[in-house]
This record gives sequence, C-alpha cells and structure tokens, in this order.
Amino acid sequence: MNTSTTMSSTTEPKKLQIAVFPWLAFGHIIPFFEVAKHVARRGHKVSFISTPRNIQRLPKIPQHLTPLINLVQIPLPCVENLPENAEATMDVPYHIIPYLKIAHDGLEQGISNFLRTHKPDWIIHDFAPYWLPPIASSLGISRAHFSVFNASSLCFYGPTSPQGLDRYGVRTLPEQFTVPAEWIPFPSNMVLKSFEAKNLFDSMKQNASSVSDWFRVKSTIQGCQVYFIRSCRETEGAWLDLLQELQQKPVVPTGLMPPVVQAREDKEDWSTIAQWLDKKQKATVVYIALGSELNLSQQDFTELALGLELSGLPFFWVLRKPSWSGNGGSGKLPDGFEERTKGRGLVWTTWAPQTQILAHDSIGGFLTHCGASSLVEGLQYGRPLLMLPCLYDQGLIARFWDKKVGIEVPRNEEDGSFSRKSLAESLNLLVVDEAGKAYRDGAEEYSVLFQDKDLHDRYMDKCVEYMENHVHA
Repeated sequence: MNTSTTMSSTTEPKKLQIAVFPWLAFGHIIPFFEVAKHVARRGHKVSFISTPRNIQRLPKIPQHLTPLINLVQIPLPCVENLPENAEATMDVPYHIIPYLKIAHDGLEQGISNFLRTHKPDWIIHDFAPYWLPPIASSLGISRAHFSVFNASSLCFYGPTSPQGLDRYGVRTLPEQFTVPAEWIPFPSNMVLKSFEAKNLFDSMKQNASSVSDWFRVKSTIQGCQVYFIRSCRETEGAWLDLLQELQQKPVVPTGLMPPVVQAREDKEDWSTIAQWLDKKQKATVVYIALGSELNLSQQDFTELALGLELSGLPFFWVLRKPSWSGNGGSGKLPDGFEERTKGRGLVWTTWAPQTQILAHDSIGGFLTHCGASSLVEGLQYGRPLLMLPCLYDQGLIARFWDKKVGIEVPRNEEDGSFSRKSLAESLNLLVVDEAGKAYRDGAEEYSVLFQDKDLHDRYMDKCVEYMENHVHA
C-alpha cells in the first residue's frame, strides 16, 4: 500500500530512493543533475547514474547535499568506430553519435543490475533507453520521463500515444515537416526549414544504431507514468496542455532551471575576461557561443567571422575546437582577421564562464545556436538573441522565440547558408538600431520571468510532490 497517498498534509512524506539516468550529452546531463540536486534538497536519496568520465566532469555537489547524492558509474562498453574515452556527444563529431547510442544501449545490463539490487522507488530517465521501462516495470519501480526539449518542439514532432498515432499517423516525407502540423489547433510557426527537414531525414537514414530516435522517444514516453518537461506555463501554457492531450500522460513542468552564476576555480581566466569587458561600453558587445557540438562548414565559418568584422561591433567569441577535431574540422579564421579586429574583438579558445560573461553589463547581444540551456542563460540576463540554429530541435526553439526576444540569421532555405552582409545587418539591428529596440525590450521583459528562481523552484517542488504522492502507482 502506498503510505504517502494516504497521509495527511501535515505528515512528512516517506523519504524516497530515486535513480536519475540522463542521455550521454551534457545538454541533458546538467539539467538531470539539477533535478537530482532539487530532489536531494527535499530530503530524498538520489542515485545519479552515468559513465565514469561523465561523472568526473560533473560540477561539484554542494556539501550539504553530498550525503544524499550517490554518483553511480557504469562503464561504457567499447564499440567499434567509437573512440576511446568518448562518453558524451561533445567527445565525437555528429556522424559518430549513432555509435555512442550503441554503446549507451550496452549499459542495459549494468542499469538492470543496479535496479535489481537497489530497488529505487522511481527512476527518472531520458529519451534514449527504450529498453528501460519494461525492466523497471517488472521490478515495481515507477518511471518518470524527463525531457529537456521545449513543449512546443515536442508537440510539433507529434503524438506517441497509440490513440494519437491511430488518429494522425506518422509523417514520412521531409516536406511534411516544413508546414504546421495538423494536430496543433492554434496559429503556430513551428515548422522546419527545408534544409533542416532534409538533415533530419538524412540523420534517420544513417542511423548506425539501427534503433531510430523516434522509436526511442515513443517507447520511453509510452513506458513512463509521468512526463516531466523543462518548461513553464508562463512561456508555454497552451503547448503543455496540448502535449498532455497528444501523449495521454500527466505532463508536469519542472520550470526552466535558471543557473546561478558561480565563480569557478579558474579565477585568472575570469579576471582577464572581466578586464577586457570592463573597457567596453554598456550593452555594445556581441557574445558568440555556438555550443560544444557544432562544426560549421568552413564556408559558414568564414562568413560568420567576416560578418562579425563587417558589423563594426565589439565582440567576444568563444571558439573552442572540439576535442575530437585534432587539426582538422572547421574553424580556420580568415587571414588577418584577428589583427584587423584587435582591440574591438576577442577570440577566446579555452573554456569560458558563460553565465558570468552574459551577466556583464557590456553584453548587448548573444549570437547563439539556440541550445535550450544557452537560451535560458541569455534570457535570464535580458540579452537579445541572434539565432543560428544548427542541430536537433534548435530550429524549432528559434521559431518559438523569433521576433519576441530576437531574430534568426536570414538563411538560404535549401542549404542553410548565410552571408556576411546579412549577419552584420542582423547584429546591428539587434544591438544598436532603433528598429531592433522591440527585441531588446522583449528580452529585458522576459529576464524577469527567467530570473525568478523561486517560481522555477516551486515548479520543481511540484515534480517532487508528484513522485511522493504516486510512488509505485
């Protein structure tokens, strides 16, 4: 019998054991880690499961929570075509990620053994382990699917419930993704551009893991009892309601999990960066960071650099070469670029404290790939966005926020290319032109919501309460 559902509201709920298992990408691992910390703050014990190298790369656990969070390392199996020590998407180029999924599926036995011996009350899992729900279910462990994707993006991709699939079927052609989905009952610009739809279908065809992402998502959603999602009603109320209807599952938003600016050990780096930013006028510097997985073509990379130069604006460009690229990959700056922009621009090639930079008064705009965490960090500080989406659901995130808090870089619909001129014009519109004031004001308005840590903590409390009240349901 589930004691927690029969207790009066004054009784302390039973302390739970909760396992947390994210996909092998830091855009997933860090939000899952935030969930783990929040669950621990409520007094429940958490087992955070990942591979050894990913566990080593986690931020430090706050001291008062260390007794409640157990970091569980399960070694990643060796897989052909997957380099040694590659344990997250940031460690490999995009076309190698299917092999990471094969290795991830090799964690099944280790996860299964852990669940059998530890018997947690709940497991909070990601989209990838299609094999997990049946194992957890057979052991009487409750399942929560946690999605780091927007509700609007998930609605666009469509229903996974048997009822929804019977009613709407599955889209099988790229062009079906370039028009609004028939199940969205209100006006929406949630569509993919032609090049994004083609990329989506190409990645589905070249899936060496032989298990499609669609099958993974469908299996993990159908197999869970509750669908947690990194969102809030203030930004996506109608979409959250639609998502619940499409998936036929309780949908409980976790809030946006805005990060707290934390000084890191590498104070020397921050001091160098801060000194440089301090010399710039307020709200004039463009901050450029395109994520750890992006590998632009050399042509796009060159246009990006020359567009920054052409804009005449001061800029701080975080340009870390992916660990896997060696001397290859994109990223050769145009000849003379750094000399010509010296003093006005800074190209930073090591780790950069993104939240500290975005919080600095001199930042006037953020050129971003639209990764969900980067977007939250940018809007938390009211920075208008110039959006250059490249992977996954980033195009849909850009459509959702386009014209509210910034604009997308104009691109060729067929191949996704863009010109230095359009990039420079977009940056000037966003940061200095009178015509872009609406986007600057929009970003400023949203910063109040994105900074409201108490609001987002209350959302997370509701998720924990859901687990307390529905354990072994």
